[in-house]
Amino acid sequence: MTTENTPETNEAQETTLFEVIGGADKLREMVDRFYDLMELEPEFAGIRALHPPTMEGSRDKLYWFLSGWMGGPSLYIEKFGHPRLRARHLPYAIASNERDQWLRCMAWAMQDVNIEAGLQQRLLQSFYETADWMRNKQS
Repeated sequence: MTTENTPETNEAQETTLFEVIGGADKLREMVDRFYDLMELEPEFAGIRALHPPTMEGSRDKLYWFLSGWMGGPSLYIEKFGHPRLRARHLPYAIASNERDQWLRCMAWAMQDVNIEAGLQQRLLQSFYETADWMRNKQS
């Protein structure tokens, strides 16, 4: 018996990053750990200062964004429309130091919630590309 390999069967077999990471619960755990570290660790004071006094809204927005970005539910787009990441971050001075703090905080969060090492590397590469593009200030 042979099975025909069609675009429809390929699409059905593709696994999203959202599924690979462990779905909504694991993604929420990672985002919450990211913000917990930002509030607890002095090395992240620079990026913490860019956020409002209470970060519940920030936690939700990152979770909603990453959900859709990883191929899960498009929660951010449903609530706010296109993310326009760079435009939304222009009011905040983001240089290499802030980029690097964000990436280090996310790397630590992924380690703490036991994201598989290969997936961590894959995500960090993508996060780096976006975070580097967000810089709007000379270092």
